[in-house]
Amino acid sequence: MTRTLRAATADEFPRALREALSGAGPAVFAGEDPGDLPATVGQRVALVVQSSGSTAHPKRVALSADALLANAAATDSALGGPGQWLLGLPTTYIAGIAVLVRSFAAQTEPAVIEGRFTAASFVRAAERLDHPLRFASLVPAQLDTLLAAEEALPALRRFDRVLLGGQATPPALLERAAAAGVRVTRTYGSSETAGGCVYDGTPVGGTRMRIVDGLIELSGPTLAEGYLGDPERTDAAFHDEDGARWYRTGDLGRIDDGVLTVLGRSDDVIVSGGIKVPLGELESFLRQRTDAVDAVVVPADDPHWGQVPVVATAAAVDLAALRSTVAAELGAAAAPARVLRVDALPLLPSGKPDRRALREAAQHPDR
Repeated sequence: MTRTLRAATADEFPRALREALSGAGPAVFAGEDPGDLPATVGQRVALVVQSSGSTAHPKRVALSADALLANAAATDSALGGPGQWLLGLPTTYIAGIAVLVRSFAAQTEPAVIEGRFTAASFVRAAERLDHPLRFASLVPAQLDTLLAAEEALPALRRFDRVLLGGQATPPALLERAAAAGVRVTRTYGSSETAGGCVYDGTPVGGTRMRIVDGLIELSGPTLAEGYLGDPERTDAAFHDEDGARWYRTGDLGRIDDGVLTVLGRSDDVIVSGGIKVPLGELESFLRQRTDAVDAVVVPADDPHWGQVPVVATAAAVDLAALRSTVAAELGAAAAPARVLRVDALPLLPSGKPDRRALREAAQHPDR
């Protein structure tokens, strides 16, 4: 059986999503009609969301109402109950959509940030919250903006919990938040899991996690149906084992005493001079151990080494000192070939670094 699929603009989307979740309306695509959507989808599909495209291959993830509502229930359980949410992320991405779903489930009205995200717009939205339990979902760049604005701190401290996801969080940012009295929980998940399903390294709700060949796999009631119109990619990412369905995340990780540490993307491993260099591990090292706390590491082709790591950062860092520090800890092959100095890291609408733009800049530094 099938159901109709329609696209919804930002203004239309909250109502369209609510109707799709209840079964009173068609399935909904989060965003403007790209022109190539199918007229119908499987009966279980309530939402189709396109991945952020921080890499070269965005995907259209098909999610059921059951998966979306299971994620909302898991969040409520982890945070001590349903509450009222501040919405500061685009609803074309799963983190923003998850805030809407949690609000629907809690029967509360989210406080939506109007216009561009700034400290002032955040404070105005926060002032509209009137529920005893108050939550926000942000990305690290947004939290950094708020912590730097003295006028935003009182509003930020009034939140019972700030969920922080979308990308790796620099430890220095977490330390600043804690020092400011802001209660932060790091989340891990994706469109394929209907949003964050691992909080501070621990699975929430019915989520299970494991490491297979170094890669993180997730299972539970929040998993997507698959990728719209792409059975090969669906079969590569989702598989059944002993009655359970698992999602291969493509992220490297480890689990220590039940706590997950994400080490980076498996497809961000380059081979430089015959030696494998995990760019995610290098990026994490730079953010924790050097002045490049905003570092994004991207690959660049090199006629001698094959590929080399390039560090994009807004910080003033000395390349020679950086190479020496990295080489001593991670090996000579991981030492950055150069630093791509930027005034500010380019961001996607989701708040994630625009890695494609940075790769292009790293590949053609003279442009």
